[in-house]
Amino acid sequence: MKIDKFVIAIIISIVIAYFFPQLGATDSPVPLDTIAGWGISLIFFFYGLKLSTEAIKSGLKNWRLHIVVQASTFVLFPLIVVVFYPLVKDTNHEILWLSLLFMAALPSTVSSSVVMVSLAKGNIPAAIFNASISGIIGIIITPLWMTSFIQQADIAYDFSAIYIQLGTEILLPLILGLLLRRYLGTFARKHGRSLGLFDKTVILLIIYKSFVHSFEENVFTSVSLVDLLLMTALVIALFFLVYFITGWIGKRLNFNREDRITAQFCGTKKSLVHGTVFSEALFGHTSIMGLMLLPLMLFHAIQILIISVIATKMGVEETKRQIEKGRIL
Repeated sequence: MKIDKFVIAIIISIVIAYFFPQLGATDSPVPLDTIAGWGISLIFFFYGLKLSTEAIKSGLKNWRLHIVVQASTFVLFPLIVVVFYPLVKDTNHEILWLSLLFMAALPSTVSSSVVMVSLAKGNIPAAIFNASISGIIGIIITPLWMTSFIQQADIAYDFSAIYIQLGTEILLPLILGLLLRRYLGTFARKHGRSLGLFDKTVILLIIYKSFVHSFEENVFTSVSLVDLLLMTALVIALFFLVYFITGWIGKRLNFNREDRITAQFCGTKKSLVHGTVFSEALFGHTSIMGLMLLPLMLFHAIQILIISVIATKMGVEETKRQIEKGRIL
């Protein structure tokens, strides 16, 4: 197994934020907040340009699969975390729990979901549809999950400013991209790799900036090694729980092999791109933004590792099955 290069880049960004915080510091002459804001807007503008009309049209037919994936992403994941809220309310672990809820309420990924479904030989058009539509749904659903609990977590919060920022930095560029898709869509898809590199660069910039602020405020002094190990264990447990539940639901609904793969792979993914962007809008004005990203970054690395192993194994098994079937025929 190769270690994902982006995971390595994230770790390097955090190390740089710790040892070289000057560029991201509060009094820095470099306007990283403004640069990150424009970068976020461009990410969602290009996201709108790259949405495939054909995939969306063909995907609408398989509505049961879509309901399972979106319900897993935006209902099942958060509900599992919310169940434990009474145990952490008004304790020192409430902020860590909030960061776990934030991760659980995020939309699915686009690129890695489609790649892994393709590797396992699942339903690729359905994966493209669900991953794409998930990002749009998340703009509305993710903040709704967070707002009621943020109010109780003693965090200084201006909800009107947050929704204005979500509208101007995310929703408006997305709509503009959708409107210009017929003119610039081919260009965006042709240069998809370069745009993907741009997305990751913006994400790394936001991660650097957020961790600089968190280190400045000594936010991580409250996170012990035990808490970090516990968070890692919880993230892994949450992944496998949702993975097996979505697989069980797929069997109960008599999904074929391809649809079960798509339900399990897309329904268990969480987007680092959307998470970083949403955290900038939701927590960018607070010192806890780096802490809020911690479970998401753990989950990002873990989900890539686990799904890569599962997808590779499934793909090999299906290839062997097809070869044997061909020989029989």
